[in-house]
Amino acid sequence: MRVTSVRPMSLVRRARPEDATEVLRLRQVMIDSMFEHGGGPTDWHAESLPTLRGRLAEEDGDFAAFVVDHPGRPGALAALAVGTLEYRVGRAGNPHGRVGHVFSVATDPDARRCGYARVCMEELLEWFRTRGARQVDLNASAAAEPLYASLGFVRKPDPSMRLEL
Repeated sequence: MRVTSVRPMSLVRRARPEDATEVLRLRQVMIDSMFEHGGGPTDWHAESLPTLRGRLAEEDGDFAAFVVDHPGRPGALAALAVGTLEYRVGRAGNPHGRVGHVFSVATDPDARRCGYARVCMEELLEWFRTRGARQVDLNASAAAEPLYASLGFVRKPDPSMRLEL
């Protein structure tokens, strides 16, 4: 069933601990969309659930998720945007060192093209602003880049490296 929406902004809200299972489901949708064959493992969900519930309960913490309830499926989420506020030693342009990081934006496949991811992102960006973040970073897929560009994000050369511990 395809969903259409008239005013999605009125539907966006902060995720609560009881949304944790759906947050993980949509995160898996995002992860699967990044790989050609999708259907990645989900055995990590059960182990992640208690931690996620705890983080969603922290109203004043450094973690936030904004969601839209799925209008066609009670108890399900249509979209989400999740991020953290990080501290880095200050620098010119960001003397207090507050940096937002968006790491999970996803829309249920049957709720796409309704503006839900956009309103979730707009709320997350406002959350970062109210907490003093002077920059927000994210990694964008090619499919999502137009949304982020329309919100003001620009590509930057990324010298990132990673060590798995």
